[in-house]
Amino acid sequence: MESVQHLQDYQVVEFRRYVTSDGELAKFVKYFDTYFPEAFEQLGAMVFGQFTERDHPNHFTWLRGFHDINARPIVNAAFYYGPLWKEHRVKVNAILPDSDNVILLRPLHPDQGITVLPAVDPVTEDHGAQGVVVAQIFAVKKGSEEAFAKQAEAAFGAYRIDGVHPAGVLVSLDVPNNFPQLPIRTDGPFLVWLGVVRDNSTLDKGLAPRLASAEQSLLAGGLLRSAPERVVMDPTPRSRLRWLPMSP
Repeated sequence: MESVQHLQDYQVVEFRRYVTSDGELAKFVKYFDTYFPEAFEQLGAMVFGQFTERDHPNHFTWLRGFHDINARPIVNAAFYYGPLWKEHRVKVNAILPDSDNVILLRPLHPDQGITVLPAVDPVTEDHGAQGVVVAQIFAVKKGSEEAFAKQAEAAFGAYRIDGVHPAGVLVSLDVPNNFPQLPIRTDGPFLVWLGVVRDNSTLDKGLAPRLASAEQSLLAGGLLRSAPERVVMDPTPRSRLRWLPMSP
């Protein structure tokens, strides 16, 4: 996949899953897409992508990156105490009853972070972001992180098929919350696989059986605390993480 070379090396990632009020998801998507991605980019962070979850009609998920852990409180303070959030926070928070489901992560390997794709072009991509994004979330037994990562990487090789682009492998970043105004989960460790799929047919006929097989075999390996969670997501119109028609 084509990437944006000057927007790279984000070693801290927040996997943020929100619950919106009933019937308000579309409104929240419009607020988010309109106001927030470039605001974080201007501050030195990255909104890798934002999505709605297919199995949860009130769920909005997005991925935010920082160059390192020390940048996280600086960027968040600048945004959440800044003029843009102050202007819009009341109406946004009014339709966002739960924003505390956040996993703090890092790339499994330093050079294998989340793919940063070009921003959606409003002229050539007036149809909005396309494709399907899939996340697999594995709750790993503490102390088994390294062994499970080796098993998982071997299993993920089966996902490399036509119409599927791996987009990152992330693991828990076990550090204190250095911006406590925004909670993060403490029930890790986790490993997360991310991928972008061309279309529903590729997902259903090609990738889904491979995901299920890997989930079954990795669970049987005895290094997980619970069954893997698969999150199938649709990119919002302005999500960077999406299927690019010109991708090789």
